[in-house]
Amino acid sequence: MLNLIASRIALVVPQLALLSLVVFALTYFVPGSAAAAVLGTAANPESIAQLETQLGLDRPFFERLGSWYAGVLQGDLGTSYVSARPVTQLFAERLPASLSLIGGGLVVSAVFGFALGLLGGTKPGSLRDRISTALSSLSLSIPEFWIGIVLLLVFAVQLGWLPVVSYVPLTSDIVGWLRGMVLPSLSLGIVGCALIARQLRSSLAGAREARYMDSLTAAGVPQSRLIGRYALKNAMVPVLGASSITVSVMIGTSFAIEKVFAFPGIGTLMLRSVTGKDFAVVQGGVLLIAVLVIAVNLLIDIAYGLIDPKARAA
Repeated sequence: MLNLIASRIALVVPQLALLSLVVFALTYFVPGSAAAAVLGTAANPESIAQLETQLGLDRPFFERLGSWYAGVLQGDLGTSYVSARPVTQLFAERLPASLSLIGGGLVVSAVFGFALGLLGGTKPGSLRDRISTALSSLSLSIPEFWIGIVLLLVFAVQLGWLPVVSYVPLTSDIVGWLRGMVLPSLSLGIVGCALIARQLRSSLAGAREARYMDSLTAAGVPQSRLIGRYALKNAMVPVLGASSITVSVMIGTSFAIEKVFAFPGIGTLMLRSVTGKDFAVVQGGVLLIAVLVIAVNLLIDIAYGLIDPKARAA
């Protein structure tokens, strides 16, 4: 297991270095001046040149890249062009909201995905299998932001059961935080549950057709034990792969959900920074999101090794 973890961690540094190089290069070659975008209507050639010198935007590419890498190694992602605040501080303020949203969506995806997958996979070809397959296909075809708008209109505006402004910091009001997370988590998780449900259904159906299952059935092992102890454990390996894809997709789609529910998360900050050419925030945000995705994949790889010994590194 330690070899598995070490081999995955060894790949993290080159992955992040290559990704940050690509993002830095893309922001460098974007047409137009970031200083002009920051100054807005007050921009003129003299003020643009002065701000570019102040921000270091007039330096050569490799000099700027080397300074940025040196700062990252020290935990410094730079300073925002617009707010003149440290990028790490901006993300530290918004990270709890984004993690709450992604975590809530993952819980919804896991609950509904496992429920639908178990309904269909434990009895393939039955009526409940067709119903669960239809529900998962329906959830996969509906955009997340549309679900969020409908849920917001029905349960927040019309019925008034849940708040319109969703996010409340966990440290200030636990009950308010829970109430505010219901609709955004449902909006984000309903679509993601389809991937888990489909993979679990097909894996369970395949596991139940294995020969060892026939032998255990002939030996008188109860069906509940067959599914819970044997079939479900073998089916979890491909389900973990689907969960990894689900989390990666959720991180991207959470940007749209943040806009619908006015969530003060990383996605809102990133979108505003892209349109405002605040490239220091964009570069730091992409690096942070990459770290989150790599961390989730590392945890899933560890789970692979715990469930399937063949997945462990030699």
